Amino acid sequence: MMEQILSMIGLAKKAGKVAIGEEPVGAEARAKHARVLLVARDAGASSVRRAFSFASAGACLCLTVPWDKEQLGRALGRTSCAMAAVTDIGFAEAIVKKLAALDPQHYSGAAGQLEVKAKRAAQRRQEKLQHEKNVQQGKKKKKETVQPPAAAAEEKKCGDRSTGRPHSAHRRPAGKRRPRTEAPRFAGSRPVKKGKGSVKKKK
Repeated sequence: MMEQILSMIGLAKKAGKVAIGEEPVGAEARAKHARVLLVARDAGASSVRRAFSFASAGACLCLTVPWDKEQLGRALGRTSCAMAAVTDIGFAEAIVKKLAALDPQHYSGAAGQLEVKAKRAAQRRQEKLQHEKNVQQGKKKKKETVQPPAAAAEEKKCGDRSTGRPHSAHRRPAGKRRPRTEAPRFAGSRPVKKGKGSVKKKK
């Protein structure tokens, strides 16, 4: 079982999903890319403190594995490795699940946490793929503007605002115009006074 777990860690490293060494592990943790930090059982106290500090900063798990630095290093193609970070949630879940099967007392809680995170990550991937598929097929949601009943009634009452004319239901029938009441011509006008230029009529 332990050899299978080490082989899985090596496979994750070949896939480019493992950061090896203190500085790369710290960078991945601070960038929120690390899923689980693996610390060798014989790592120094300062290395262990830094590893747990990285895990706290990156909100990820930090586990002490049952291998020494040489065993962990050989699995990762190195002569020695005190700490490593797995950056893929699938590999991290599989590795910790096998550790939990090997030692449930120490790793079962971590396996449960990673299982929940893996399900959430799979759900997010599924939603992203569905969204991209909908965009490709042109199934974008169209925004429909629904006019409130009060506004519709007001518009019907006031008529067309662009022309200022009432709707056809409120217009007067053709041929029936309102009669005009005209006042007599020159009503209320003052008489014209004759001036010097006016011609007097002969008697």
